[in-house]
Amino acid sequence: MKVHSFHLMPYPYLPEDFRERYRSVYIDIPSELYDPVRGHQVYNDYLDELEYADRLGFDGVCVNEHHSNAYGLVPSPNLMAAALARRTRNAGLVVLGNSIVLYNPPTRVAEEFAMLDVLSGGRLVAGFPLGTAMDTNYAYGQVPLTLRDKYHEAHDLILRAWTEPEPFAFNGKYTQLRYVNVWPRPLQKPHPPVWIPGGSSPETWEWVVEKDYLYAHLSLSGHASARRTLGRYYALVEAAGKEPNPYRVGMTQACFVAESEDEAEELYSEAVSYFFEKCLYIYRGFADVPGYRSRRAIEEGLAQQGFGLQPQTPSRLGGGGLSWKQRVEQGSVVAGTPEQVTERLREVCKELRVGHLMLLLQLGNLSKERTMRNIQMVAEKVLPNLRDLWSEWEDRWWVRPLEGSRRASLTGK
Repeated sequence: MKVHSFHLMPYPYLPEDFRERYRSVYIDIPSELYDPVRGHQVYNDYLDELEYADRLGFDGVCVNEHHSNAYGLVPSPNLMAAALARRTRNAGLVVLGNSIVLYNPPTRVAEEFAMLDVLSGGRLVAGFPLGTAMDTNYAYGQVPLTLRDKYHEAHDLILRAWTEPEPFAFNGKYTQLRYVNVWPRPLQKPHPPVWIPGGSSPETWEWVVEKDYLYAHLSLSGHASARRTLGRYYALVEAAGKEPNPYRVGMTQACFVAESEDEAEELYSEAVSYFFEKCLYIYRGFADVPGYRSRRAIEEGLAQQGFGLQPQTPSRLGGGGLSWKQRVEQGSVVAGTPEQVTERLREVCKELRVGHLMLLLQLGNLSKERTMRNIQMVAEKVLPNLRDLWSEWEDRWWVRPLEGSRRASLTGK
């Protein structure tokens, strides 16, 4: 079993009356709400938290890409991964990922991911998300109807750039290059492991099974809503005649540990409420756009995954009005004593066949002090009791780093 620390890096200083005064946390959120002096401290706190997870033995640290929002302050996850490459030693750098349709040309992704793989000593996981409608269509002006076609072409170009030994010309529908010759080349051969973040799109499931990549189910609504999605995905794996190896699936889960259930609520409930009430307060018109999803994806109920399950009004996404206990009961949060959390996570991972568990250990405006405590308690009292899961399976979707003796010293000595 692999367990990772996934950090969304939200902005923790939204005003109390944010929902009443503003339309959305995404796209048209006023820039006056962002304080770069506070932001300086926030970024460094968040990096400290991920570095701490590395020191305490988490298998990976995870970042992702979003634009024009206060939900996740990482328009460039590669910058965060570069900082982490120098300040971590063992954890895989799981970049989930680069929205490859937003790079022109996509060889920029091939180059930067190769740099990260070499810099980190072969610890990069390359994530290729299609991207949300907010990020791709509204923030970056991509054409919804051609998004998936452009995504597949970008993927093919990046893989060729990593694996073909000689320069080549690429004459695609969306990108034309006379010379493709990526330097540096990735350290991992033939290329870093590829993970595909996704929601409930049948087209994504089918493509991931065909390519034999890891499917990373990034759901903020937790394990309860993931059951149907992962059940459908594994049905496609079986139909394709491929092994139901749990390591081919990753899943996000918010997780908070304390000495008692009451203490968990006292320590974490305010921050969780901040996250679901403010960070997921998204105008519905931004969450989707005609042509972004296929009819099949709509039928699968993609809108019920991802950015909240309980809209307070017809015009907003987000978790309006749920109590802490309701969030725990519905599975968007796993919380309690180390024993309770361990038992729940084992049950969930066994039932859903999840080999890569990506834990959200900080949400909303949770302080650095409380986040560090949560990381430590999970590392010391939960993580060791998950390690034995899936030991009978080979993980073909994980990093292949250089041996420690061959990796550069942080001190340069």
